[in-house]
Amino acid sequence: MKRRDILTGAGALALSSCAGEQSAGTPDTAGQRYEWKMVTTWPPGFPGMQTGVQRMVEQIERASGGRLKIRIYAGGELVPALEVFDAVSRGSVEMGHGAAYYWKGKAEATQYFTTIPFGMTVLEMNGWLFYGGGLELYRELYADFNLVPFPAGNTGVPMGGWFNREINTIEDLKGLRMRIPGIGGEALARAGGAPVTLPAAEVFTSLQTGVIDASEWVGPYNDQVLGLQETARYYYYPGWHEPGPTLECIVNKDALDSLPDDLRTIVELAASALNESMMAEYSARNAAALAELEQNPEVEIRRFPDEVLDALRGYVDEIIAELVARDPRAAKINTSFQAYKAKAQRWTDISEKAFLNTRN
Repeated sequence: MKRRDILTGAGALALSSCAGEQSAGTPDTAGQRYEWKMVTTWPPGFPGMQTGVQRMVEQIERASGGRLKIRIYAGGELVPALEVFDAVSRGSVEMGHGAAYYWKGKAEATQYFTTIPFGMTVLEMNGWLFYGGGLELYRELYADFNLVPFPAGNTGVPMGGWFNREINTIEDLKGLRMRIPGIGGEALARAGGAPVTLPAAEVFTSLQTGVIDASEWVGPYNDQVLGLQETARYYYYPGWHEPGPTLECIVNKDALDSLPDDLRTIVELAASALNESMMAEYSARNAAALAELEQNPEVEIRRFPDEVLDALRGYVDEIIAELVARDPRAAKINTSFQAYKAKAQRWTDISEKAFLNTRN
């Protein structure tokens, strides 16, 4: 936590420094002001995600001395939650916030920049993105859509989801209608289930009314906010499908290019600060919410059986192999992703994992 405080503090200091440097400005940009719109995939006021975006926008306005003001619209307020990508790409709004795997219909390779099941943790993802070539590949892919992406948040390893039936074998997934996006959803389909992609605002009602039988969302913090503990009894872990889910801030390239250098830097630093602070928030809030759920007699917290996890891992390997065979962009990204994962995994094994095994 001290390390995170230092990093977050450093981000704030950098933002303050930018504000000081830009106050003098240059003759052609010193007085120019910009008013942008930003759309997100999250419900209004949603803790952690939408509130994190609000924090980022406030930092941008303060650091810019009010020269860049951004009005935020939650999912459904200006555009539907899952149309954020299109709205920013065509320039209807300047910015957006969501998760890259929501856009797999635009380019399947986008999924690598949120998470790959059984893939990398948040520390490993950040290492790949910022120091392992991932960010360059990310921006190369999004350039086709006139977008510039910035990693802007992570919620860490989630829970495996809420279920209205026990999962004892892989056969228990057959016929299961579950809210689960991305490659995790494809793996469920190969196990005989029916994956559904839903925005957060629709999860509670869909599970409560039986439209779906199960749903993953994030973890105890957000799941309690949605009230999912009132809709299903069995709460499974681990979150095999999203080991380090990176969230993104996407900016229309033309809009970003229109900004002077100092404002572009402020946007980048604010996104980076959110990328760090959101993970700190989820570490704290998930721990507190889990303690509450463990005292709830209506909730059973269970681990997925190894048989189920092994079968799902096999399906994921098949899906990745087929993806890279048909999509050259995905193949290029996968080569970088897997090479970095192999190196990072060895270090994780003898650092974080070894320590946690010792501590426990």
